[in-house]
Amino acid sequence: MTADAGADSAIELAARRLERSLALLEQRLAQRVAQASAGAGAAFDEDRAQLAQALDRARGRERELEEAGAAASAALADAIAQIKAALTAPEEV
Repeated sequence: MTADAGADSAIELAARRLERSLALLEQRLAQRVAQASAGAGAAFDEDRAQLAQALDRARGRERELEEAGAAASAALADAIAQIKAALTAPEEV
């Protein structure tokens, strides 16, 4: 074996080690990306569920306010009718 052959085999050995290291790095990176994607999906689902609950509560409050507004409107209409009736009623002596 010559010096050149020894140098070539050392370079080949280093190249194989570098290739193995790069392959391992790619695997770990792919695992991290997969973990991050899974975590992001769960966070998105949780945020979506919270937003849906908030929307349901807001819609419930909207219905309550509509009902209160309708009741107030009916009470005002009744009061107006009573005032009109009192103003147009003949005076008793």
